[in-house]
Amino acid sequence: RYAVRLYNDSPRRVLVVLSVDGVNAISGEDADPSQTGYVLNPGQRADITGWRKTQDEVAQFVFSSPSGSYASRTGRPDNVGVVGVAVFEEARRWYPRPQPILRDRAGPAPAAAEASAAADASASRIEGYSAKSQAPALGTGHGARESSSVRDTDFERATRSPAQVLQLRYDSARNLRARGILLDSPSRLDRQPQAFPNRYVPDPPAR
Repeated sequence: RYAVRLYNDSPRRVLVVLSVDGVNAISGEDADPSQTGYVLNPGQRADITGWRKTQDEVAQFVFSSPSGSYASRTGRPDNVGVVGVAVFEEARRWYPRPQPILRDRAGPAPAAAEASAAADASASRIEGYSAKSQAPALGTGHGARESSSVRDTDFERATRSPAQVLQLRYDSARNLRARGILLDSPSRLDRQPQAFPNRYVPDPPAR
């Protein structure tokens, strides 16, 4: 088992879209920054321990073989071996300073105008590698159910694109050593799996 620990060290709320093996950990869709995510208050820390099943339950993140990963079992093996987050800041809400209403003795007070802000629903995209890559030795499986409660909340993104995107590739220590990668020094792997692979609209299936 493992967990993805999220921490918001900013003074404002943030939305974190979490991708595991290229799959949105809440919705199960091919991960894209425009999708649903976890909202963290300033200074809040959250351990995400599994695939979201309901508002009160997750299926544990467990290391598995690539073929046994949730992504592979649902027909999406290309991005196994990477965890990613896309972070959005919250839009600042601006309220106009109230102005004095001048009442005319001959008539009623003027009606106050109402302003509304529309949430930005445009899809966010990030640039990434398009090359296919060799499979890793580890994937993330769909483990046992456990309790994990969340609730819905409103969140308006400040920008269409993420303020920050992070990708973390993972593999077994034995497999890394077998490939000549020193674990005590930084190194780039050959393969390039993507946390958010859903860049463009795919063609529909042939009839």
